[in-house]
Amino acid sequence: MEGYECGTLVAALRELMENFMSIERIQQHFRDSAAIKLDAGERLAAPIAAAIDTLFGALANNGKVLVCGNGGSAADAQHFAAELIGRFERERPGLPAIALTTDSSILTAIANDYDFNQIFSKQVRALGQPGDVLLAITTSGSSNNVLAAVHEAHEREMTVIALTGKGGGKMNEVLFDTDLHICVPSDRTARIQEVHLLTIHCLCDGIDSMLLGDDE
Repeated sequence: MEGYECGTLVAALRELMENFMSIERIQQHFRDSAAIKLDAGERLAAPIAAAIDTLFGALANNGKVLVCGNGGSAADAQHFAAELIGRFERERPGLPAIALTTDSSILTAIANDYDFNQIFSKQVRALGQPGDVLLAITTSGSSNNVLAAVHEAHEREMTVIALTGKGGGKMNEVLFDTDLHICVPSDRTARIQEVHLLTIHCLCDGIDSMLLGDDE
């Protein structure tokens, strides 16, 4: 009986310790996220403001925004397009944006008939027009299909806004002086994606502010 009680106590203590470690690990995620966001806010406010001006200028002149990315960045691309076409926080007319990540028939046809690295660039070639903007999202800055989309956007006389991290990777080599690079100062993918999402919300809020005025 005493052995059973001792074993139960040890198990309870172990569970308590595991819960404590789990809580500490979760809280560390929040602390890390807050720290990188504060750092990024200091460094990236100016390029984000410039990106808002670029996006608003395109939309105000009957242009549109094409958005691309892979994995979590694909989800961010769809998120941004949804906020523009629907709304962000205030009612307004829909704004033209297309996430190049959503049509499974187009994506699989291009990947199968040509090459996976062309899944975005061929769409940019078909849909992009001078004066449009490509929002290119890649945490590493080196996703080949996103870089190919950037090359094609330049061929179509489009401006590129790149959201990256990890020093910017190969994106540093392909952007023009007229493009904008918003590079999160982190090497950790989760933290980069968290700042990308906040950046997207800043872009949406900035566009709405220019359209509708500041909140009262």
